[in-house]
Amino acid sequence: MRPTTTWLSISRALFVATGLAAMAAGVPVASARGETPSNGSSRSTTRDALLPYLDARRTVWPSSEELRALRARRIPSFSRQTKLACSACHYGFPQLTPFGRLFKLNGYTLTGLTTIEARDSARETLKLAPFPPVSAMAIVSLTHTAAAQPGTQNNSLVFPDQLGVFLAGELTPKLGAFVQLTYTAADASINLDNTEFRFADRTQLFSQDLLYGVTLHNNPTMQDVWNTVPAWGFPFVSSSVAPTPAAGAIVDGALGQQVLGLGAYGLWHQLVYAELTAYRSAQQGASTPLGPDASGVVKNLAPYWRLALQHQFGPNYLMLGTYGLVTHLYPTGVNGLANRYTDIAEDAQFERQIRQGVLVVRSSFIHEAQRLDALVAADAPGAANVRNTLNVFRFNASFMPSTRASFTLGYFNTSGTSDALLYPAAPISGNANGSPNSSGGIGELDFNAWQNVRLGMQYTVYGKFNGASNGYDAAGRNANDNDTLYLFLWLAF
Repeated sequence: MRPTTTWLSISRALFVATGLAAMAAGVPVASARGETPSNGSSRSTTRDALLPYLDARRTVWPSSEELRALRARRIPSFSRQTKLACSACHYGFPQLTPFGRLFKLNGYTLTGLTTIEARDSARETLKLAPFPPVSAMAIVSLTHTAAAQPGTQNNSLVFPDQLGVFLAGELTPKLGAFVQLTYTAADASINLDNTEFRFADRTQLFSQDLLYGVTLHNNPTMQDVWNTVPAWGFPFVSSSVAPTPAAGAIVDGALGQQVLGLGAYGLWHQLVYAELTAYRSAQQGASTPLGPDASGVVKNLAPYWRLALQHQFGPNYLMLGTYGLVTHLYPTGVNGLANRYTDIAEDAQFERQIRQGVLVVRSSFIHEAQRLDALVAADAPGAANVRNTLNVFRFNASFMPSTRASFTLGYFNTSGTSDALLYPAAPISGNANGSPNSSGGIGELDFNAWQNVRLGMQYTVYGKFNGASNGYDAAGRNANDNDTLYLFLWLAF
């Protein structure tokens, strides 16, 4: 699910759902009853009306002239709800600005629309947008690999590569939703993609502002607000046609749309972010209750944690964080031995304003400790070692001189314990030496003709693929045969 989730989720999910979220970039919004700030003297009133549980003292608000310019460029779902352009929420979608991150943490609830409201003697009982918060996206792509996969045609054209519909926005004053349905061409199916319901409120802790909330979602790390985690990390879109390395950590998308997580989080003093979430299997495409024919079922609960420190200093912003997931998975059925995966990650994100543009640097490292009792003890063993490790490192930087263009360079490296049964030899997708090691680089150039229309060119080069540079699959294919040119057109409406 990685290509679909990351692309759809990140492209649209962060563009649509966190497009709202990115309002935290420092842009004011019309009040909940439709008023608009006309000059600096009215900005405080607008902030209080729109951001009842956002610390407005730490939000930088643009002038009314800047606001009018942003509104002149506004686009889809969240943009319609807030009456702000995508650039108010993203440096370059789906990369969230500081205000964008706050908007998401506040439950997708900020609005610039005149809402339909009702009250009783004690409280507000209804608050609805005047139209359904619906938007859509489509991707058309062309994939060229350095060498065609045996027996296949190269230069694969996919239309649509993905087609997504989003229902995202405010449900109540403190409750918002992001629901994503995705059509993928590979299997001509429509599935529930990244989905989240989020409640948020505000209080005081040690005389400082505490933004807290509850999130219910179906993909570990999709609830996060930084572009260092798997659900929202670079590459934000990638080919569904080209071969990709076999090894990957569990937290790196393996449970996407197959679990349901309930978590609580808090952001204290705009400085410390913490979250605890527990996941339980909630598989799509499987009959319930889950039984002997099921695979990849979580035993009991899988706990997830997240801790991050952030600070803004002048034109610079820095986040240092850690997150992790402990999972026990049954390879088949729902009884007997289970495999244990312990993922612990470190990540960092640095941002610097450069004139009218921004430089964003991201880094992440995931260490996974595996205890594969169920695979080793199976009648047909799926692993030779009871204990294995896997390490995933990513580093990338994006420079966006304006809303029109974006340049990104990235490096990735996966390494770990060799295991001939866990990583078997097979044409194209196999590992001849049982090693999970892969490494390479990615370069991407994007041009936004409009804020909701993107033309992109991405090139991925491999130095090592599934354990080797040459003959990695025991069938004569080399790592650089999988070097991939990916051209795409992204539309949001």
